Amino acid sequence: MILNDTDIYSENVLLCYPLLPDSCPRTQRLPALKVAMYAVMVLMILTTVFGNLLVIISISHFKQLQSPTHLIVQSLAACDCLLGSLVMPYSMVRSVEGCWYLGTVVCKVHSSLDMTFSISSILHLSLIAIDRFWAISDPLRYKMRVTNTTVAGFITFTWLFSFVYSFSVVFTGVNNVGLEELILQISCFGGCVLFFNKEWGLICALFVFLIPGTIMSSLYMSIFNVVKRHAKVMSEKVSAAATAGSHFQTSSHRERKAAKTLAIVMGVFYLCWLPFFTATAVDPFLNFSTPGDVFDALVWFGYFNSTCNPLIYGFFYPRFQKAFKILISTYICGSSDSHTLTFE
Repeated sequence: MILNDTDIYSENVLLCYPLLPDSCPRTQRLPALKVAMYAVMVLMILTTVFGNLLVIISISHFKQLQSPTHLIVQSLAACDCLLGSLVMPYSMVRSVEGCWYLGTVVCKVHSSLDMTFSISSILHLSLIAIDRFWAISDPLRYKMRVTNTTVAGFITFTWLFSFVYSFSVVFTGVNNVGLEELILQISCFGGCVLFFNKEWGLICALFVFLIPGTIMSSLYMSIFNVVKRHAKVMSEKVSAAATAGSHFQTSSHRERKAAKTLAIVMGVFYLCWLPFFTATAVDPFLNFSTPGDVFDALVWFGYFNSTCNPLIYGFFYPRFQKAFKILISTYICGSSDSHTLTFE
């Protein structure tokens, strides 16, 4: 009876490779759930790719947007666009079907690119925070100290570090040291899972998330305090009562807008990445008890940060809003509006 039940169970289980004896089982989901998952993920991918492409084209097209700060934003958009086009589609199939059909080597390349673009995106956010801090705290020396050449050097280092770190970790297998027996027990054809042992789980969370996140939080709080102090000083210098009242309202508005911007930037960043890196650091100490679907969901939360970046650093700012409207009306709607980007 035990053998018969086992045979019946085996026949009901869908395999990634039915002709192979040690194939991974496919994830069994309701058809409606699979359709919903594909729809949401495709929408995320399209938004990530085309949203970031719009940022890249806007900065390349309009000279008014070509500055050291926007050079970082453009590189960030390129990073997120590559994540959306080269990584997320394959992760989508793996997450929904529960199978990897492209082999071990491509799995390693995919995992390496996933880490490269994710780490690079986070480090670019840190570069933007540093750039904004220098611009606001020391505006007189900012233009002399921060040039396109300087920024290009930092961007190049960010890309190289992310690439070397990710590919070296995945292809050397240092993250799997001590987990050989576990990986051997659960390995099967059609799987593509990246494990981190206790040491590398903590290293990854510390250097990729905690340190950049702390830098961003500290700098953005300093920026807000500087803006608040400058607004207060400017208000006190106004002599006329009516003008002072008007200027105070303007300063208060800018203060609220700055606070809102910082809250959105840091809120989205921590919302997207904190759960994933917490699980990465803690899961090895819990004998990898986190369910696979939960980890997949946390990965997509991280991807969502790349989806939101063009919305935050692009659509949120009036200059990019005007640039987007001109590009969309000209090249998509066929309007003959002016191609000149003007600001008040």
